[in-house]
Amino acid sequence: MRLLLAEDEKSLSKALKTILEHHNYTVDAVYDGQEALDYLANGEYDGIILDIMMPKVDGFTVLKELRKYDHKTPVLVLTAKTQVEDRVKGLDLGADDYLGKPFSSSELLARVRAMLRRYEPQVDDILTFKDLTLNRLTYEISSSIGSRRLVGKEYQLLELLMLKNGQPISAEQFMEKIWGFDTETEINVVWTFLSYLRKKIAAVGSNVTIKAARTVGYYLE
Repeated sequence: MRLLLAEDEKSLSKALKTILEHHNYTVDAVYDGQEALDYLANGEYDGIILDIMMPKVDGFTVLKELRKYDHKTPVLVLTAKTQVEDRVKGLDLGADDYLGKPFSSSELLARVRAMLRRYEPQVDDILTFKDLTLNRLTYEISSSIGSRRLVGKEYQLLELLMLKNGQPISAEQFMEKIWGFDTETEINVVWTFLSYLRKKIAAVGSNVTIKAARTVGYYLE
């Protein structure tokens, strides 16, 4: 899952990005409202974590502009403001949830999971494709022989493949969704992590394989 984090306090942004990435989210971090709008205009996100008090363009304005053309992407608003009026304004402008500072990392993660779940209600915490299962809470795959824990990009690659349920995903789509909008990473990193993933799938005794179709992409079979 790819998130946009718009938070102008850089130390807090760095901490939140570390926490979210540790839990296998891809995170693009921006530090002002104009930068947030620029990223939203050029990329697709599964969810947005949006601070209200930001320079250049405030979070309320970002939210209002977003909802003019995007009625789907869920938004969790972060703010030091705790007044009822501010919470109401954020929700009225289209925010899906509201979290006041300070907050615990566990509450943030729970709010993010709940926010994303509301927009993918058909998806459970356990994904299954044929004889292979992926636990989205423990990041483990399992099949007839045993289980293995996936780390970082391995997990994100397989989650996307299982959500597509056999439909192909191109290397470029993997790059955008997992490595992010402003990555300088070369595209061959996708092939490297798919190789790691193939080995772990084989290690748990699954009959599922990752296939490649020329000019189309990668899919599960």
